[in-house]
Amino acid sequence: MRDIILIGGGGHCKSCIDVIEMTNKYNIIGILDRKDKVGSQVLGYNIVGTDDDIPKYLNKNIVFLLTIGQLQSSDLRVRLFEKIKKSGGEFATIVSPRAYVSKYALLGEGSIIMHGAQVNAGSKIGKNCIINSKALIEHDCNISDNCHVAVGAVIAGGVDIGECSFIGANSTIIQSLSIPCNTFVKAGSLLK
Repeated sequence: MRDIILIGGGGHCKSCIDVIEMTNKYNIIGILDRKDKVGSQVLGYNIVGTDDDIPKYLNKNIVFLLTIGQLQSSDLRVRLFEKIKKSGGEFATIVSPRAYVSKYALLGEGSIIMHGAQVNAGSKIGKNCIINSKALIEHDCNISDNCHVAVGAVIAGGVDIGECSFIGANSTIIQSLSIPCNTFVKAGSLLK
């Protein structure tokens, strides 16, 4: 098992902890969050510091995962990902044992595939992405870096989603569309 530090102690962190525990691959040694939360816990794991404490955990035995959700903007997730990478940190790539990822799909560093999600053959998930619970990424899709595909979203075959985009819960994007960078798709949308 590798030691892992989680960054962000809100609701998304709880979902990530559940997935991480089920993998039996990582030992969560703490969570970094805001200063006012230091000393509290999330599902029994201690909030041990803030973003300023990242350098304390930069060594070859510890990996990181951003457990901050992404709704309106990916800016915070992007900034923290880049800060850790520039400092020499390594990110875990997490796949729930209750998800399906084709052996012909590619997953980028720091991404998490949540419970019930499906990533089919020929698809590529970029770095620092969230593929949330029960999302479907069909064949030959390209989900660029720093994207969040929310719960129950359906991305049909051959879709290209630009960097830093958010695809809302229960949205459907039909086949072969290209979604520009920084796009926000509201929950329940149909893009065709």
